[in-house]
Amino acid sequence: MNKKNKRHKENSAKVENKLYTLNEAVELAIQMKAPKFVESIDLNSRLGIDPKKADQAVRGTVALPHGTGKKIRVLAFATGADADAAKEAGADFVGYEDLIKKIKDGWTDFDIAIASPATMREVGKIGRVLGPRGLMPSPKAGTVTQDVGTAVTEFKSGKVEFRADKQAGIHCPVGKVNFTAEQITDNICALVGAILKLKPSAAKGTYLQKISISTTMGPGIRIDPNDAESMALKK
Repeated sequence: MNKKNKRHKENSAKVENKLYTLNEAVELAIQMKAPKFVESIDLNSRLGIDPKKADQAVRGTVALPHGTGKKIRVLAFATGADADAAKEAGADFVGYEDLIKKIKDGWTDFDIAIASPATMREVGKIGRVLGPRGLMPSPKAGTVTQDVGTAVTEFKSGKVEFRADKQAGIHCPVGKVNFTAEQITDNICALVGAILKLKPSAAKGTYLQKISISTTMGPGIRIDPNDAESMALKK
């Protein structure tokens, strides 16, 4: 525990109380003293929206150019040809009523759930299990689709889902510390660009209010939102 605290203190001392450019923040993040595993890098942002209002909900997906560096476990609710396509695309779990029963019994050992429209009537019955865990398939997130095989391929190769929480925050992985700075920057720009495109028309004032990145066990590094937005729009 002392070693962990010492490392955290050393890393925190490297972070100044200022807004960094996106490039500066990424370089600083990958230079942090690391524990004995490859840490993820996460992006955290705060939006100028009222998440209590339905017309200001922000939710979507984005294909990160370099993936997240994490093995994504994809479950597909599908039957017949859709099930065959999901298996061929590399889905980790494929089924229908058998998976629904397993989830009702408490199993949720997967990262993304994709469903064909034909299965949603029954899948909806386990919404109370999947919803709070952010695993409920949704057309807006591209996880309810006629083309199950393509959806599986996209999510296995780096497509991620994001949504604003009750505090108007979005939290999403954007890579690993063993990525190059350019790869991490590309991923962040892709995510920020997707968030910007989803700005609700009802949102007033500054939309992208705060943004920061951090390694799994490292301190937050604040980024100038204007710089991140400018870079994202150039990509």
